[in-house]
Amino acid sequence: MSLTLDIEGPAAPPRLNGELVFDEPWEGRSFAMVAALVEGGHFSWDEFRDHLIAAIARWEADPSGDYRYYERWQEALESIVEELDIVAEPEVDELAAAYAARPPGHDHRHDDHHHDHDHR
Repeated sequence: MSLTLDIEGPAAPPRLNGELVFDEPWEGRSFAMVAALVEGGHFSWDEFRDHLIAAIARWEADPSGDYRYYERWQEALESIVEELDIVAEPEVDELAAAYAARPPGHDHRHDDHHHDHDHR
């Protein structure tokens, strides 16, 4: 199974010059969790997209605050994980809290790859 992202429509993630855009570190982590679960065969991208579209529709029916795509993404992730009983709800909450508590840059490892930017 592969993660084939929509380019247009309600399920299409935010992009800038064709590249995915994450405003906060947790957004990229949530994205990566979905990709890992799809790649691991826990559910298909189409199944996740159905949950994402439903989460967007729920927000549109009763909007609260500004629309944030990755809040809907996270809602879809939590709903599909719960529906398929992949992880028990208390464990989802615990894992989400652990990911949210990671310091900025935690998942940017310098020993994995060569890069040309400096960190001054």
